[in-house]
Amino acid sequence: MNLRVSLANSDRSFSVVPNQSVLDAALRAGINLPHSCRGGNCGSCRARLIAGKITYPNGPPLGLSEAEVADGFVLLCHARAQSDLLLQSIEVGAADRAIIKRLPARIERFERLTHDVIAVFLRLPAAESFDFEPGQYIDILLAGGRRRSFSIASPPHDARLLELHIRHVPGGKLTDGLFARDPRGMLLSIEGPLGHFVYRESAAPMLMVGGGTGFAPLKSMLRHSIENRLQREITLYWGVRSERDLYWQYELEALAKSVPKFRYQVVLSDPGPDWRGKRGWVHEVAMRDIQSLDGYDIYASGPPEMISRIRADFGLAGASAERLFFDSFDYALDTPARQDSMADTKS
Repeated sequence: MNLRVSLANSDRSFSVVPNQSVLDAALRAGINLPHSCRGGNCGSCRARLIAGKITYPNGPPLGLSEAEVADGFVLLCHARAQSDLLLQSIEVGAADRAIIKRLPARIERFERLTHDVIAVFLRLPAAESFDFEPGQYIDILLAGGRRRSFSIASPPHDARLLELHIRHVPGGKLTDGLFARDPRGMLLSIEGPLGHFVYRESAAPMLMVGGGTGFAPLKSMLRHSIENRLQREITLYWGVRSERDLYWQYELEALAKSVPKFRYQVVLSDPGPDWRGKRGWVHEVAMRDIQSLDGYDIYASGPPEMISRIRADFGLAGASAERLFFDSFDYALDTPARQDSMADTKS
């Protein structure tokens, strides 16, 4: 039996079937509701339930506080409808109006960035337009309805090839295949653009905080801003585990020397004995260095634990909740054993 979900702040509605998440139903209907990790951690897909009843098959998600639950908020990535629903969801401009397409894509080239990360460059059909915002992502569709999500590292003005940064997840059907052989020529099916972690036009200084391959969407924003000569002050803190996990290091150092308004700092959480740079958790180092975050537009992208700490701690350092934008990267195997609720995670 199909149920109907209506959005109170628009004239849009969509149908949802039993055992389908409300967010997944919206995306399949071409309605790009706000979301990020799709694992119940980041809280990006929260919406106020005005009427109707939902359930969480896997228990209450971690991304909602007790105060938000009491205020009637639900997380759409985990919520299953038990009746027709009326929701009040956040509207987010251009990303919300993006046309979601399902297209074939061929791997034109690839680069080995580190021991467990590669960059793949996808060529889309020449006859199809693909318009996206800096920071958005695509899903790679797999057999059996499974999918894997990857942020676009290239900017919209250089979209001849879509650049993705893919971390090897041992046991993952997709990543095992990509790392086992030369993937050039491989044909994939993609869906996108997706997500609301997007660059916002502003004259305010930008603080970017990236963890691991969470650097990918920040790279898209960084290139968009610098190569379009937007004249913003940009500070990037990038955290990885050790020296061997760094990539695009030389390019970032070159940018810092050639672009007066760009500052770059790398932070290692488990460095070798010869490391002389910053060490620790990247968000904590950024807070110590900057001290007052008042006035910054903050873009944070990385593991759920990092995002959760940033949401909790950055406000104490003066960050405005309305100017804090984040993308939570969950790591999970893309094997049949994965839970459906965890089937869409970024590497």
